Amino acid sequence: MLVLVAPGQGAQTPGFLTPWLDLPGAAERLAAWSDAIGLDLAHYGTQADADAIRDTAVAQPLLVAAGLLSAAALGDVTPGAVAGHSVGEITAAAFAGVLDDTAALTLVRKRGLAMAEAATITQTGMSALLGGDHDTTVAHLEKLGLTPANVNGAGQIVAAGTLEQLAALEADKPEGVRRVVALKVAGAFHTHHMGPAVDALAKAAEDLAPADPAVTYVSNRDGQAVASGADVVSRLVGQVANPVRWDLCMETFQELGATALIEVCPGGTLTGLAKRALPGVTTLALKTPDDLDAARELIAEHGAA
Repeated sequence: MLVLVAPGQGAQTPGFLTPWLDLPGAAERLAAWSDAIGLDLAHYGTQADADAIRDTAVAQPLLVAAGLLSAAALGDVTPGAVAGHSVGEITAAAFAGVLDDTAALTLVRKRGLAMAEAATITQTGMSALLGGDHDTTVAHLEKLGLTPANVNGAGQIVAAGTLEQLAALEADKPEGVRRVVALKVAGAFHTHHMGPAVDALAKAAEDLAPADPAVTYVSNRDGQAVASGADVVSRLVGQVANPVRWDLCMETFQELGATALIEVCPGGTLTGLAKRALPGVTTLALKTPDDLDAARELIAEHGAA
């Protein structure tokens, strides 16, 4: 059983879309999406520097566009399940047929703008903790006033909060944690600091007409499969201020009988987690079009076309 997943913010690198635009129809599709959302996706995906694409308002639509482009290049594929990490959930909603591509990109453009604005209210950030026991780490973060914003499994939790709280964490790591790595993000995503963005996204969602998922859609909120399109959208709205439970998503993949996992462009982060948390599951990251042939072979073996 094949699972198709989409990465979250931070996976982008300068120029990562360049080789994808050589594929037939890709440049035209990206141009149409750019016109629809008022953002030059080709420029940001091929020419912009690291600082420019770190901007939340740019990074989020860029990642969704990359995921949709690379998935389209695979051909007509029906995975057994789909999921996305954080903003990747919007990409996954398009994979599942809940939103069409333009609706997904319109929503993520509004999401990125709203989260960027919310991040300016208080100086906040995020740090990844590597190693340690889940319960011990979470209790320590809560003692410091921090939120375990991403529980990624495979010994990785991302803490989020004010810069002062993160500095305290750096000076006082939880028992068993090997490293604390500050992330290059604009704010404390998936925490109460993003409350204003939830309101903006709820208003944007009023214009959507979601369909029920055509394949199993696994939610970040609790790792559960969601059968209603309206429920998917409701979860997408609330998700910006609530933790990502990728660990529970991977547990669900295992329960569903996953045998292979493909991560769309810019792949690498989620396949890395899967290699540690899902032994026996074959993984493949779509980094460039050179990976497409291997992905199609994996699909032929594990997925439905």
